Amino acid sequence: MADINFLGRLSNLWSGFVSLWITDVEKRHPEIAYQNAIDSMIEKYGKLKSATAAIMRRREEISARLESERSELAAISADLNAALATGQDELGIVLIQKKNALEASLKTLEQEMEQARGDAQEAKDSLMQVKAEIQKLKDEKDRMLAQMHSAQARLKIQNQLDGLSVDAEVRALDNVREHIKNTVAEAKMGSELRDSDLDVKLAKLRQSSGAITARQQLEEMKRARSAQTDGAGKSM
Repeated sequence: MADINFLGRLSNLWSGFVSLWITDVEKRHPEIAYQNAIDSMIEKYGKLKSATAAIMRRREEISARLESERSELAAISADLNAALATGQDELGIVLIQKKNALEASLKTLEQEMEQARGDAQEAKDSLMQVKAEIQKLKDEKDRMLAQMHSAQARLKIQNQLDGLSVDAEVRALDNVREHIKNTVAEAKMGSELRDSDLDVKLAKLRQSSGAITARQQLEEMKRARSAQTDGAGKSM
C-alpha cells in the first residue's frame, strides 16, 4: 500500500512538472497554445459533425418510413372501402386490423420524427456554434499575436533607445571629474605638507638670509665706490 501511495504521489509530481513546463512553453510561444486550442476544437467539430450526420440520417430514415407507411395506409384504406362495398367481411376485418396497426405505427413514427427533428436542429445549432467559436478563436489568435508582435517591437525600440542614453557617458565623466579633483587635492596636500616641513622652512630662511647678505654687500660696495669717487674729486 505504501508503494502504491508513493507511486501515485510520484506520478502526480511528474504530471505537475510537465504541466508547468507546458505552461511555460505556451507563455513563451503563445502561437503554439492558440494553435493547439484551435486544433482541439477542430477535432471536436469533426466528431460533432459525424454525430450530426448520423442524427440527420436517422431523421431521413424515419421520414422515409413515414412516407412508406402513409402510402400503405392510404392503399389499405382504399382496399377496405372496396371490401365494404363488395360485402367481403372477412377481408374487411383483416384490412381493419392492418389499418389499426399502421395507424399506431404511424403515431409512434410521428413522435420519433418530431424528436429526430429536434435532435437534428440541436445538433446543427451546436455544430454552427462550434464552427463560429473556431473562427472566433482564429481571429483572436491573429489579433493577439499582432498585439504581441507590436509590443515586442516597441520593447525592442525602447531597449535600443535605452542603449543610446547618455547616462553611461555622464557616469563615466563623473568618475573622471572625481579622479581629477582627487589628484588636484593630493597635489595641493603635498605642497602644503612641504611648506610645513622644517627643512623646507630652513631652506627658505637660508635663501632669504643669502639675499639679505648679498644686498648688504652690494650697499657696502656702492658706498666704497662712492667714497673713492669723492676722494678722487678732492685730489683734483
